[in-house]
Amino acid sequence: MAEILGLGCTHRPLMLRRDEDWTFMMRTALADPDMPEAYKDPANWPAPLRAELGDDWGTAAAGQAREVYRRHFAEARQALDDFKPDVIIMFGDDQYENFKEDIVPPFAVLAYEDRDIQPWKHRRTSDNPWGEPADKSFRLRGHQEAGKYLATGLIESGIDVAYAYKPLHHPFGHAFENTILLLDDKRAGFDYPLIPFSVNCYGRRVNAARGLRLPLAMRNDIRNLDPPSPNPARCMQVGAATARVMAKSPWRTAIVASSSWSHSFLTEKNYQLWPDVPADRRLYQALEKGDYSTWHDYTTDQIEDSGQHEVLNWFCLLGAMEELGRKPDRSTFIETWAFVSPVVFAYYLP
Repeated sequence: MAEILGLGCTHRPLMLRRDEDWTFMMRTALADPDMPEAYKDPANWPAPLRAELGDDWGTAAAGQAREVYRRHFAEARQALDDFKPDVIIMFGDDQYENFKEDIVPPFAVLAYEDRDIQPWKHRRTSDNPWGEPADKSFRLRGHQEAGKYLATGLIESGIDVAYAYKPLHHPFGHAFENTILLLDDKRAGFDYPLIPFSVNCYGRRVNAARGLRLPLAMRNDIRNLDPPSPNPARCMQVGAATARVMAKSPWRTAIVASSSWSHSFLTEKNYQLWPDVPADRRLYQALEKGDYSTWHDYTTDQIEDSGQHEVLNWFCLLGAMEELGRKPDRSTFIETWAFVSPVVFAYYLP
């Protein structure tokens, strides 16, 4: 039986922005013409949110948080280096990047070959924490053989997964690209073959919002926009099947979930100003204890109510770890109210 490492992390887009820009989503929401007057008053905001914002709209707190995240990414990279995987299967969301109106699969194994990417070329700005030029290229290793093996095994076990050998609309979605960039913070190189496993986390909003926030005027119409995402229980089934397939494979496999948790711009009940930190805490406590029943009982309505859309990637990971009989060897919940979303890191060692 092949060894499997389980790893949960984040692709944290804020890490690629300046400290003073970490609250841009909150400021965008406040500028929405349909923002109620009561929600514009800081006196009505949660105390932890006001504390993070301070008197500089969070710039100082962002600088401190950046170093915390960098330490955790270094730890995650060390876990990968210690394990030395033959292949990484990474569950990540697609925000109107590779999949658009022409097709939105619930799940897709992206069995790409090696490819070069230029992450700063297709973004709004080429500014980045490493000061790299806009035309900087990175070679990402693929593993088409393992990708075919995984897709075949899933289909044979009753999981009708989509698969692809080349990108459709985007060279490499940010959930996968950012994760590799941040895991390679010291620019030592990242030579582990990767199979991106795309999950339609954004569901009802994916085409309507084009992966971004919706105007507040639409907050009561979201259920009528696009079809929903796959439900949490199905994500756990997909993760469990992935673990079974790769456990029989000839490859040492790291199964990774990459996303932050509830997002402010998806949490309509908070008028997109702050994430649902209490809901994330409850779900995290179940993760920490290895309480899989709580995860199995979670519903799409709960996901959408709390802006936890991207946590569906973690439902896939949790399904895999339950299948392997694992509880986390260590995990961390990083709380934030001002910076879009809380973050979790978790390690399930073989």
